[in-house]
Amino acid sequence: MKLPKEKRNRFIFALICTVGVLALMWSNLIRPRQVAFSQVTATRNIAEAKLEVIQNTIKHADTITNELVNVMQTLSRAGSDMASGDFYSWTYNTVRTFKVAYRVDIPGIGRPDVGDTDLLPDFPFKQVKCTINGTAYYYDLGKFIADFENKFPHVRVVNLTIQPIQTYGSNDEKLSFKMDVIAPVKPASL
Repeated sequence: MKLPKEKRNRFIFALICTVGVLALMWSNLIRPRQVAFSQVTATRNIAEAKLEVIQNTIKHADTITNELVNVMQTLSRAGSDMASGDFYSWTYNTVRTFKVAYRVDIPGIGRPDVGDTDLLPDFPFKQVKCTINGTAYYYDLGKFIADFENKFPHVRVVNLTIQPIQTYGSNDEKLSFKMDVIAPVKPASL
């Protein structure tokens, strides 16, 4: 392939121009289209993933609705032991109704005080605190307090003081007790 010098120069010039035109075409036409295509593909993949999540949510809508109903019922039951309405009558009725099954004598229920919660810092509810006085045997009092706190999980017994009752000529082991009962207040009750 011995070409004359003039033809060879023209050939090299044509080859350089062709390569230059191809490089310009690649950088100005093909490469931006490739980048746009990859962005569209990525956007499409994200949209398909979101669509799949939405379709799964639609498929499981009944399950989600049932779970929501269960959570609402649980919240309703959890709020049933929160103080509401007239706080004195709520406290009185709650303690009197509960103590019927126990051998605990509670002649005095103090006036409830409504204030900020002091058991937990930054707790969003107010609290009702009242003092209860009474007498009982040690075992009966322990059973009463344990069952009371188990039945009403949001109510707490604090500041319990126990003293033996001194009676002459009696071997009685009865105790006198004083305790504070703290219950959260339903937000709508204030």
